Amino acid sequence: MRSSLAPGVWLFRSFSRDAWYRGSVLFLTFIIYTCYHLSRKPLSIVKSQLHQNCTGKDEAHNHTNSSTWCSWAPFDQDNYKELLGAVDNAFLVAYAIGMFISGVFGERLPLRYYLSSGMLLSGVFTALFGLGYFWSIHALWYYVLVQIFNGLVQTTGWPSVVTCVGNWFGKGKRGLIMGIWNSHTSVGNILGSLIAGVWVGSAWGLSFLVPGAIMGGMGLVTFLFLIENPADVDCAVPQHHAGPDEEAGTSTDSVCDPGPSGETGIETSGSSKEPETPPEAISFLGALRIPGVVEFSLCLLFAKLVSYTFLYWLPLYIANVAHFSAKAAGDLSTLFDVGGIIGGILAGLISDATDGRATTCWTMLILAAPMLFLYNRVGQQGLGSSIAMLIVCGALVNGPYALITTAVSADLGTHKSLQGNAKALSTVTAIIDGTGSIGAALGPLLAGLISPTGWNNVFYMLIAADGLACLFLSRLVFKEIQSWRGLGRNQGSCLALTHPR
Repeated sequence: MRSSLAPGVWLFRSFSRDAWYRGSVLFLTFIIYTCYHLSRKPLSIVKSQLHQNCTGKDEAHNHTNSSTWCSWAPFDQDNYKELLGAVDNAFLVAYAIGMFISGVFGERLPLRYYLSSGMLLSGVFTALFGLGYFWSIHALWYYVLVQIFNGLVQTTGWPSVVTCVGNWFGKGKRGLIMGIWNSHTSVGNILGSLIAGVWVGSAWGLSFLVPGAIMGGMGLVTFLFLIENPADVDCAVPQHHAGPDEEAGTSTDSVCDPGPSGETGIETSGSSKEPETPPEAISFLGALRIPGVVEFSLCLLFAKLVSYTFLYWLPLYIANVAHFSAKAAGDLSTLFDVGGIIGGILAGLISDATDGRATTCWTMLILAAPMLFLYNRVGQQGLGSSIAMLIVCGALVNGPYALITTAVSADLGTHKSLQGNAKALSTVTAIIDGTGSIGAALGPLLAGLISPTGWNNVFYMLIAADGLACLFLSRLVFKEIQSWRGLGRNQGSCLALTHPR
């Protein structure tokens, strides 16, 4: 008597070959971008060690009668905040500028080579920052220069991974898939904090060397295992284009003609079509002319301004207003990232169900404005209210940000106006995220300038930025609403034809 098939084997066989490849690419790109954020996080952890209050420490090493004798020069000066801010902005500004260039290279170079080389270089520059500790380097220009080069090579990551995921997944459930996948940002931040925290109090150089080694090692794994396109392994190619009426992430398939039964929106690789000439990479100006790219880019500028202001200033705000310890404020601030994971998944799920990327982003941003006001007014009156409002604010602020940088970028990079040329994915992603990165650099800078006048003014600035983000999406929201109304009229006409009185 033959035994039944083992449950594990049955589960293994229930997935097709294509599903296994798609799952592996999704998992690998998730780990890849987790490493990118893991390598960015150490500086925020080490800052407190570069300038600290040395009172009460071993005075045998103090020959200057200074309360900061154990700090790391040049960050032992009174203007250490400005110096640390310069190091931060060196990375952010270089990243913003480099992102516009990165997409152009990403369209013209093999993604596997481009991404793995960028990871290896990023690992080197991350490690070089930590080597400043072991080499006893105290020159500001060294740390600024390392951050500039690291910011430039880190731009290889986002356009490449979004392009790779966009190549493997069609529009059907792209919002939900990418909403879940986008949690790599928060996972990387958390892992980077934990790894850097192990050595921050002893030899802070290792807080950079270890993440740098992880980044470089993952670059080697990327070179060995990343599959850029389904066609490379004879897998089914996803259908990116919904129909001729598609506009800026909105598809309006024919209602009266649903297509043959069982259609999945997948074009098999075994098509009898003659091989076509590979499409040329799109130009920068050509990418800007794709409907929706400019609007979503400007929206992301202000959405990312709000998000990164919270990222850099939230722990200090909680410590100052709620009078928590630095560690407790830092731990509490991670709830904003938890909300961001929830918001990204919800935004993807809702936008898939409604087929309205712009409307989903616009609605969440509209709701974010009053929640930011309420959080500043009553969010610190108790631990329970603070936890709840941080999660809600994180979801509403980071949900649109996550949706625009993932599903929207992939949709626009495969827009119907490109006539099947999907080589615009990297350039479009770079333009959108590059514009958003300008906001990421501006937000913390403006918060630093405004915060001395009061935290209320910082929140007014964030609410104003949130309103501007909504404003730039208004035209696309109007078009999506119009398409829904037209869809409703088409459905009514089809029903009348199918069921005449």
